Amino acid sequence: MSKLAYLPDRGVVEVTGADRVAFLQGLVSNDVELATPGRAIWAALLTPQGRWIADFFILAEGERLLLDCERSQAAMLVKHLSRYRLRSKAVLRDASDEFAVHVGWEGEPGGTIVARDERLPDAGWRILEPTPRVDAQAAATWDAHRISLGLPDGSRDLEAEKTVLLEAGFDELSGISWSKGCYMGQELTARTKYRGLVKRRLIPVTVMGPMPTPGTPVLRGEQEVGVLRSSADGHALAALRIDAIANQALTCGGFVLTALPPAWMKLPASS
Repeated sequence: MSKLAYLPDRGVVEVTGADRVAFLQGLVSNDVELATPGRAIWAALLTPQGRWIADFFILAEGERLLLDCERSQAAMLVKHLSRYRLRSKAVLRDASDEFAVHVGWEGEPGGTIVARDERLPDAGWRILEPTPRVDAQAAATWDAHRISLGLPDGSRDLEAEKTVLLEAGFDELSGISWSKGCYMGQELTARTKYRGLVKRRLIPVTVMGPMPTPGTPVLRGEQEVGVLRSSADGHALAALRIDAIANQALTCGGFVLTALPPAWMKLPASS
């Protein structure tokens, strides 16, 4: 039986106009042309220095693109992206009040606008409805599932103007196109990959005790080697230094923390 959760903290930015695909193509990390009906593309908007600003799912529906994003970032995205519109035939607006964002997994749940989340087979589907569905569970149910998979959730897990995409799994999770051409922040993203400059990763973890609050440092002895991010149902994500991931003596909030790298994650053999 499929599972379905309503995500009230998600919003939608609508992009219309003849140049909508080409306009976004030069700004975001993934290939916008791959967003087709039934297929959601995960992409990020970066600073010119290649640091994360926001990420979202791009869904194609008729003559428009719909960006499934953090509701708190929708207005910012409209303003920020509009700066680069120039003469492009593209119109952006915050359409969050017109949609209720859901996610479904363990079987296709169906819905008004449904698109497969391409990150992992178990990531399920992104679903846009006019109103919240009565059969939907709370967002915490989805949180527990996505954390177990190692999937980040925007600003809860990433730091604005600090996080590099490869730290958060965007490479393995199909959030970056390495072949589409230039986009904002591409140079640093490529250099990070090809020179092996990633120093930390966002990793699923367990804590043997009460779950510390997000932002609590992860320690190896007295040395800080990471920080706790979002959590649900006894599991969490933590940004950890790669050289500390395999360490069995990590603590967080005074309790033992264990890193559980998912099978999809590519880590150096020494970690």
